[in-house]
Amino acid sequence: MSRVTRRKHVMNENTWDDDELPKENQSIVKVLKNRGNNLHAVITPTGEEYLVSMPTKFRNNIWVGRGSYIVVEPIPEGDKVKAEVVKIMNKNSIKYYKEKNVWPKEFDDAQPEMSDEDDDDMFANCNRDPAYCNSDTDSDDDDDDSSDNMSDTDSGNDSDTRTR
Repeated sequence: MSRVTRRKHVMNENTWDDDELPKENQSIVKVLKNRGNNLHAVITPTGEEYLVSMPTKFRNNIWVGRGSYIVVEPIPEGDKVKAEVVKIMNKNSIKYYKEKNVWPKEFDDAQPEMSDEDDDDMFANCNRDPAYCNSDTDSDDDDDDSSDNMSDTDSGNDSDTRTR
């Protein structure tokens, strides 16, 4: 089977069974970070953190990012790695799980709304020149009068205007 065909089958298997609810031994967890070697650190709704492994069929076919939700099934032989990924959830499956009341309430408020006050913490884009605005004040008017007389004979080095 070619790589494209295999990826298509894995994606179909993962995305088209949205109406399948998790079994009793399976749980929904949130991915905290990627630990490498197909291991992911996750957190449960109760706050327990542990490692889960990505099965071979998902490796190099589906990627899991930080903040994603997955369904895991515990593995008995794991000391550090306690579960294996069964399903990677998308928006449709999350919506379906919420409708069926199987979505953990602890994960409902995990996505806070962005407010306008948070924009103050953003850094300035240093890849752009700062925007200059001409202000009309009394002290600027005196300077502008003298520069207007010189603008006809000036060599074009006016500090208030920028051309590209």
